[in-house]
Amino acid sequence: MSERDDERGFTVVDRRASAGAQEAEAQPSPTPGAPAPAFDFAMLVQSIALTALHQLGKVPDPATGEPGETNLPLARQNIEILEILDVKTRGNLDAEESHLLASLLYEVRMHFVEASKKGR
Repeated sequence: MSERDDERGFTVVDRRASAGAQEAEAQPSPTPGAPAPAFDFAMLVQSIALTALHQLGKVPDPATGEPGETNLPLARQNIEILEILDVKTRGNLDAEESHLLASLLYEVRMHFVEASKKGR
């Protein structure tokens, strides 16, 4: 090989390590020693209900701001999960948790019925 061939070569730059560091810098780091937020029953129920509402097109996607696509089978599955939680936790919830679960179930069911009628 001549020197001229070496000059026309290419250079490989491995950016994998630096890309990971840039992503880590972009995300806020948790405060050292700060406790993680407590995840409780109310947050679980709200998360499932919010997912169902998103699948019914009632809640925008947090990443895009666009309404979710209606997916009745997945929404129904999340409603059934809430119903299972209602049955399995009956008598073990305080008044606030019981009211939250009942009201979210009612709201999600009503939106499901509305979306089902539109789909016909």
